[in-house]
Amino acid sequence: MTAPHAGAPRLLVASDLDRTLIYSAAALGLTMPDAQAPRLLCVEVYEGKPLSYVTETAAALLTELAERAVFVPTTTRTREQYHRVHLPGPVPRYAICANGGHLLVDGVSDPRWRADVDRRLAAECAPLDEIRAHLLRTADPAWLLKERVAEDLFAYLVVERALLPSGWVKELGEWAVERGWTVSLQGRKIYAVPRPLTKSAAMREIARRAGADEVFAAGDSLLDADLLAAADRSWRPSHGELADTGWSVPGLTVVPERGVAAGEQILRGFLAA
Repeated sequence: MTAPHAGAPRLLVASDLDRTLIYSAAALGLTMPDAQAPRLLCVEVYEGKPLSYVTETAAALLTELAERAVFVPTTTRTREQYHRVHLPGPVPRYAICANGGHLLVDGVSDPRWRADVDRRLAAECAPLDEIRAHLLRTADPAWLLKERVAEDLFAYLVVERALLPSGWVKELGEWAVERGWTVSLQGRKIYAVPRPLTKSAAMREIARRAGADEVFAAGDSLLDADLLAAADRSWRPSHGELADTGWSVPGLTVVPERGVAAGEQILRGFLAA
């Protein structure tokens, strides 16, 4: 493994986790015969059971990447959910949680960053309580499994996808956008997130602190779009919300793979670039 030579540009890589680099059993997307399936490494345990995986090849690639760049896990997960994930390689110095609501330095949230986030949200969008009340009022118990608030920043629903009315998410999105919020459907979760709460804002701050000259990014959902657009180069898999809508931006590479194989190929792309 080769470290950057003296005077080389300092690279920062900000990547989404779920369905971009790490995958649940349901999201693996393995299409080959079982005997040809890749060996998997478990990177997350929840309630005593394995939950998220990478391929062993991806684990080696991620370790190499972390040695050659400032690697920043960038997730909508809460801090508690993020700390369940144990990625291969050195523990990242920086991480972004709660869709940019928390900027972690050595595992600890930066209080000044969080205070700045709170000020922006208060000034630019409707309060969380209003959004949450609307979600609960309009969701049908027939398909609503859980309702949660994350870090006092945004709300999400866990739903039974097969029973979810086809137009409900679209109508929710139209209602939310007028109040400065964004709606995203990821697997069984429907997220309602304040528009000023972005991964890209936190990524820019970390790039400033780390003295990065260039930024790469990867993600699969609409909540990753701002992150990918803000990067010098970006990657997305051929699954997820961005793939479903055909989303693109200059500097974007779409890897043809889906599922856990896409995570491996995205890491190859980072290293090759």
